[in-house]
Amino acid sequence: MDFKLEIASLIAEKAGISKEECASFIEVPPKKEMGDLAFPCFKLARVMRKAPPVIAQELKDTLVLPAFIKQAQVEGGYLNFFLDTKKRAESVLKSAYEKGENYGASEIGKDKTVCIDYSSINIAKRCHIGHLTTTVLGNSLAKIHRFLGYNVVSINHLGDWGTQFGKMLCAFKHWGNKKDVEEKGVNALIELYVRFEKDADEDMQTEARAWFKKIEDDDAEAIELFNWFKDITLKDVQRIYDLLGIKFDSYAGESFYKDKCPAVVEELKEKNLLELSEGAYVVKLDQYQMPPCILLKSDGATIYATRDLAAIFYRKKTYDFDKCLYVVAYQQNLHFQQVFKVVEQMGYDWADSLVHVPFGMVSYEGQTLSTRKGHVVYLDEVLDRAIIKALDIINEKNPDLENKETVAKQVGIGAVVFYDLFSNRIKDVDFWWDRALNFEGETGPYVQYAHTRCCSVLKKAPEINFVKADFNALNDEASMDLVSRIEMFPQVVLDAAEKYEPSIITRFAANLAQSYNRFYFENRILGEEEPVMQARLVLTKCTRDCLKTALGLLGIEAPEKM
Repeated sequence: MDFKLEIASLIAEKAGISKEECASFIEVPPKKEMGDLAFPCFKLARVMRKAPPVIAQELKDTLVLPAFIKQAQVEGGYLNFFLDTKKRAESVLKSAYEKGENYGASEIGKDKTVCIDYSSINIAKRCHIGHLTTTVLGNSLAKIHRFLGYNVVSINHLGDWGTQFGKMLCAFKHWGNKKDVEEKGVNALIELYVRFEKDADEDMQTEARAWFKKIEDDDAEAIELFNWFKDITLKDVQRIYDLLGIKFDSYAGESFYKDKCPAVVEELKEKNLLELSEGAYVVKLDQYQMPPCILLKSDGATIYATRDLAAIFYRKKTYDFDKCLYVVAYQQNLHFQQVFKVVEQMGYDWADSLVHVPFGMVSYEGQTLSTRKGHVVYLDEVLDRAIIKALDIINEKNPDLENKETVAKQVGIGAVVFYDLFSNRIKDVDFWWDRALNFEGETGPYVQYAHTRCCSVLKKAPEINFVKADFNALNDEASMDLVSRIEMFPQVVLDAAEKYEPSIITRFAANLAQSYNRFYFENRILGEEEPVMQARLVLTKCTRDCLKTALGLLGIEAPEKM
């Protein structure tokens, strides 16, 4: 039973609004003694032309309360509802029990497509910890949208265009050898590029520009080397994606769109949007208080904005997306505002389906990362170290654990992902090992351990029989708090999708784990009388499923033993 919708049905007719609109107003009071659900009558003051407390009192006096509501109480401009404990627990847990790990899923995204552009690695460079947020945030958003029925297209928009690749080819032709690159991978490519920047004379700089021109002109040798460098980079980063459990549907990067840019430029000219300004071609956005969006440099070359526009039109034509998300750091706010506004200026009414999902910066144990200053922390090394540290903790706490290397990987990787996704995405993240891998508090290991505790109880328990459960046994505060949290989960998932904010799920998981631990310590589960034991086992199973689903939506595995 959806209690919000049922209460909304009672109020809607008297308030003169739809049941759905009414349900959207209902909220959970800040204090338990104020009730389980509350209707804010302020929302009706203008329509009914009465003070909110008067409206609340009139509703209380005229509503015929169904059996699942014990009491209605006026509190200022709110009408608070106290639900029957047994009926609420039984209704919430029946839904969660029957749906299992699909509890919270829906079909609101049925027949809708969402493109999600994230991770976006650069060719011939290693991924550092600064790539962590875009990668795990984008992966979580993909999982959340799939859970809600959307068709999701995961896109890794490779940074594979620019004059630096001419330098790379030139450096390889002068100093590189195939065997060295095959053995050392991306590190060999980085060494070549660094050497070029250090030692290249003017003749080599000219040669490098010529090599990039060959790439632009599809010269066979240049393209072969260029694609080889891509393969080397993707092979290197694939290990990171394997550790994180991430797969992409498309690796179409900047170079993929080079032959698609002229059509965009031509359309802009036809629509009289492209203007010559200081030697460059731009779309002016003065009326939106934005600087002009540069699309062609003075030499006629395209830039990021041109290629991003080409990518937008290609994705719309290929996938016919309902939304296209760009999970890119907040420093690119202006860039995406300009590009999206250009699409709108071109007359496309779907421009509002383009969404920039910005996030904050990542620092490492109090230090800002800087490639130029040499302070770089590579992402694969972070993940490897997390696994090693998790294994050290397991060896200390539970040395006889089966498959402890696998569990160490689940805990270590989970700790890194949970830590990164815990705060609101726009906040900067300062990564600290001792905080991330703590088994107490709001951490990945803490939530995973609560899941293993549920698994342990259920493994020792007899078969669960929902029909035999006496849900009156869940009338204590710890039990009802746990029921209340489980009840929230479907809305939590919807909120996370609507706000592009996985941290809503992360915090929910931490609170649910904390709530279960309190319930576990305050209530005997096994060995109680059958009806009581069954009610508490049902609650434990629903908690376990909820924790596993929540962790899964974050891209984190849920071990059964730790």
